[in-house]
Amino acid sequence: METLGPTGPGLLSITGVPKASILRQRLLPLARKLALLDHDRRKHILKEHNLGSDVPLKNPDRNVSSFAMQLKYAQALESALVKTNNGPLLELGYCMMELGLRVAQICDMAIGGQELERSLLESGTAKGRLIHYHSGNLWQQWHYDYGVFTVLTAPMFLMSSQLTENTATDQFPVLCDQDCACPTGHSYLQIFDANKNDVFMVKTSSESFIIQVGESADILSRGKLSSTLHCVRRPPNFENLSRETFVVFLQPAWSKTFSISDYNVQHGMSGHHSSNEGNGHTELDFNEAAQDIHKIVPPLSSRLKDGMTFAEFSRETTKQYYGGSGLQSNS
Repeated sequence: METLGPTGPGLLSITGVPKASILRQRLLPLARKLALLDHDRRKHILKEHNLGSDVPLKNPDRNVSSFAMQLKYAQALESALVKTNNGPLLELGYCMMELGLRVAQICDMAIGGQELERSLLESGTAKGRLIHYHSGNLWQQWHYDYGVFTVLTAPMFLMSSQLTENTATDQFPVLCDQDCACPTGHSYLQIFDANKNDVFMVKTSSESFIIQVGESADILSRGKLSSTLHCVRRPPNFENLSRETFVVFLQPAWSKTFSISDYNVQHGMSGHHSSNEGNGHTELDFNEAAQDIHKIVPPLSSRLKDGMTFAEFSRETTKQYYGGSGLQSNS
């Protein structure tokens, strides 16, 4: 519990989950294959398997390709009760939903009440995203997740090399994807630790899951859980390296109403307040990197108002991060 609270990094690692490594090996390479498919062919496959996307897949310069699916708690329960032959995405997704629910139960016992678990079950669904990070430098900018928990597989790194076959008439380039271990053992998920006023790289084994605290958990727990400020960067000096991962976002029902009468919206760095009074720091204490990060991240106080529903909070958060209407695809 301390790890997920105000004095911890806001995330933890879970190992020893049956079949996790096998399912990860089956699923993650599909992210790159889908990302690099011809657009029309990919569109057909996504429709056939009820997958959507919340990134512009027609943009050839995109840093990320994301393939999303709604995961339903009722179907996860049915799958557990009656052994069904689900594909790796559903089977791994249901497993990760269960991990998130169990962490919610443990946190509820420590905090008191059943607010976190109840908020997840009332939503009825979670969102799974199969993600391919292309070979850009900054794969994902600094941000907070705004749900309750985010459950992630350990990433898989694929190195693309071009081989050639000499024939009597021509040379045919052959693309070969090589699964390589995490460079230097890191996941290249970076977090900002407000207590240590520094950026840290998250290390994880290939068979583990990472669970991050989102802003909704921070709010619902009245600050007893601390949301994780994070980004994803490409390792330096690795050309043609892509990163594959599968993420499940656990969130409250869209109609869930937030009451912040007894919650300090401006508490500490995890509360997105630049003065960091809750941690005993002033802005002058923060290094240049920290100040740059917090120029990017919109303060929670500008996105959350008392009585907001989760849908309204989600829309305002997305709008301030990315512009536009703030609407996301729910497919």
